[in-house]
Amino acid sequence: MQKKNLVLIALFMALAYIGVPWIIGVSGRTDFYYTLTSVALLSIASGGVWLTFYIGRINIGQGAYALAGGYVSAVLMTQYGFSFWASLPLAGLFCAGLAVLIGLPILRLRGVYFAMVTLVLTEVMRLTALALSITQGAKGITSIPLPGELSVFGVTLVPDFSTMENPKVGFYWMAVTLMIIAFAVLWRIVNSRLGHLCRSLQQNEELASSIGVNTAYLRVIAYAISSFFGGIAGASFIAISQSIYPSSFQVVDSVNFMLNCFLGGLGYVLGPMLGTLMLYFGWDLLFTTGKYQLLIYSSLLIALMLALPNGVLSLLDRKKA
Repeated sequence: MQKKNLVLIALFMALAYIGVPWIIGVSGRTDFYYTLTSVALLSIASGGVWLTFYIGRINIGQGAYALAGGYVSAVLMTQYGFSFWASLPLAGLFCAGLAVLIGLPILRLRGVYFAMVTLVLTEVMRLTALALSITQGAKGITSIPLPGELSVFGVTLVPDFSTMENPKVGFYWMAVTLMIIAFAVLWRIVNSRLGHLCRSLQQNEELASSIGVNTAYLRVIAYAISSFFGGIAGASFIAISQSIYPSSFQVVDSVNFMLNCFLGGLGYVLGPMLGTLMLYFGWDLLFTTGKYQLLIYSSLLIALMLALPNGVLSLLDRKKA
């Protein structure tokens, strides 16, 4: 099984790094670089939401951390002279620390109560960005510089994006690399002792606590990692758009991050990735339906969730059965 997984991973990486650029080059549709970059970054944020589902909590507040991560990166670059590569992990760590402070009280809540509290987080973060002078209020932060050169011991790992003929290609490679790292981390967590303990929270928190599992600690750790992913995704988005506003991430984005997990499959590490891909392209494909776009889109989502309550990836299990 491990050998089969390694082959699948190798095929996926070959497709992402070689196949997709070749297809885009042949077709001349360079605009797909931006589309696939967006899908990769959205799947990272959705992967964080998936991790909170893994401990039995419904997270509808990931947009708040994406917005916070974007602002942290923008402020560090424009006002303090940090490079994008230095601001990226700092944005994620800031969101993880913020999640610990917020999560300590609200993670004690169960089910729908926790979900409803997280639902307001994105709007609270938007109003905070409007009120603070460091975020420049409704004007937002613009003219954010492109990522510069990334080198280690004098060896250039990533060239300066401003010198690239087509920075979209650079952003695509960056987003795909971050996505692969993020889902590799998720897979490692799930298959570690920490992951097994987190799974026990899904099934019965009281039973897990009775045998000595520190349930409060596990919930906070999972929520912090989830928010770290949201901060990384938000910081990467503002590097692409070179601007950020209080409305850059809204409540609807938080809801979509959750839907990505449901559609792909809550029982599968790659569920958020597949769900993001399907929702993003599904919405675009329905653009031609005009005013019926939202109606058809929501109806299809409901139908899919009724037909496949465990997500699209559950079809693989049915096939094996």
